[in-house]
Amino acid sequence: MNISENSRIWIYQSDRVLNSVEQQQIQQILDTFTAGWLAHGHQLAAQAEIFHQRFIILSVDEQVAGATGCSIDKSVKLLQDIENQFHINLFDRFLIAYRNGSSIQSCNRQEFEKLIENGSVTSETIVFNNMLTKRFEIKDKWEVALKDSWHAKVFQVSVAQNT
Repeated sequence: MNISENSRIWIYQSDRVLNSVEQQQIQQILDTFTAGWLAHGHQLAAQAEIFHQRFIILSVDEQVAGATGCSIDKSVKLLQDIENQFHINLFDRFLIAYRNGSSIQSCNRQEFEKLIENGSVTSETIVFNNMLTKRFEIKDKWEVALKDSWHAKVFQVSVAQNT
């Protein structure tokens, strides 16, 4: 499906890398769900994708039909079922993903603070902003330098710090 760049999105981050078999199985579950995802009886123009072996992004083109509370609840329930089936956590909003060279790492808030303190993470480290709400933002606002993200305020990182 060719989905609009203005589509609404939800980003879910796994607490671990998904292997290729898990990715295929999860993608099949997501494809089946999005093909039948309804809001008040109207088919949603929806798509689900797995990025970087750990992120699930759901997209809904609300110009076709808008997601409702009930339809969003159904997607949350689906992702909870995926969590249980694959023994992953997709709802830990305190899990921070960042790039370490070409690999993507994740850790909790306390570990991330220690990485900043010891200089392993700097203001230039690329972090993932999973708070995006529009598909077009993925290109330029999903992977950003720590200094340019909401993380900088939370972790009190200045532009000059650790550069």
